[in-house]
Amino acid sequence: MKVEEELFAPGLEDLFENAPCGYLSTAPDGTILKVNRTFEQWTGYDRRQLVGRKRFAELLTPGGRMYHETHYAPLLQMQGEAREIALELVGADGSRLPALVTSVVVADGEGKPQVIRTTVFDASERRRYEEELLQTREREREIARQLQRSMLAGELPAAPGLQVGASYRPADNALEVGGDWYDAFWLGEERLGMVVGDVVGKGIGAAATMGQLRSAVRALASTGLRPGPLLEALDDYTHRHGVGATTTVVYAQLDLASRELRFACAGHLPPILVEPESGPHLSWEGRSTPLGLRIPGPRPESACVLPTGSLFLLYTDGLVERRTQPIDSGLERLQAEVAERREEPPPALAPNLLRALGTGEHGDDACVLALSLG
Repeated sequence: MKVEEELFAPGLEDLFENAPCGYLSTAPDGTILKVNRTFEQWTGYDRRQLVGRKRFAELLTPGGRMYHETHYAPLLQMQGEAREIALELVGADGSRLPALVTSVVVADGEGKPQVIRTTVFDASERRRYEEELLQTREREREIARQLQRSMLAGELPAAPGLQVGASYRPADNALEVGGDWYDAFWLGEERLGMVVGDVVGKGIGAAATMGQLRSAVRALASTGLRPGPLLEALDDYTHRHGVGATTTVVYAQLDLASRELRFACAGHLPPILVEPESGPHLSWEGRSTPLGLRIPGPRPESACVLPTGSLFLLYTDGLVERRTQPIDSGLERLQAEVAERREEPPPALAPNLLRALGTGEHGDDACVLALSLG
């Protein structure tokens, strides 16, 4: 095969030589036949050092040469083209140029490959943009992590006969901060408020929404609202300020003097109640839709009296949901684990449940809030 002679009409030669992209032609075996001035300037090579002397793959990094051998060249053979492949060219001085490379095979009338024409676009600005974007995203994630940690920090309530324990587990991949949260606080000397919620979404937006809703729950609880009316007021807050739509929340109040427990669920998974004479069971009472979905009438709540030795457990869906299994299976596993660990005090029970129900492959964060009454 003769070396390709590419002829240009008057005026087109300058356009070829000084094009905003590098251009080269190679034989089917990769031997360089022709390059333009732009390619020379970018790589620092004179065309006399390239034409007939080097193959295109020799100008790539070691990883790029391997990719060229195992993917790029076979793709050209099978499809006759390879488009916008990210590679790095190694210049004459050893510097690297991030590039997007497109190659097209030119064949003769019988379909036999004659030459490979390749264009090279400088991707340095794109690389810098991607690096800056990654840095910005990491800063956002760190802000969200700090905000979430601040929302989950604080000393949990304690009193004679009362123990409260909580634990939080971030998603294993740690790519994003989620919107799960828990809180427990005094409403007076003998009344306790507890809440667990799950904001839709991830990142700093979810963490900020979580903070707003957490503060709103505390403020509304301080007015003396019972769980059902509190969720109604929180729903109004969600509509008024445009935050937290479709968030799920379970809010409970415990009166230590009467031992009365009241709770209401806005679309959240049911609490688990363990009484001394019975095993763990899901409390499906007091349910209504998630926040932001208006329903006619008041939001319901449930009430019961806790006997001595009772355990009450709130949690988020990351504890029981698995992509390949129905959620009923997760709820059954949770109840079985609680039954086995029912004698553990809440400060130990909460983290132990997270560890016991872990699969090593969590796509969501999870938290547990447990309370026992002696």
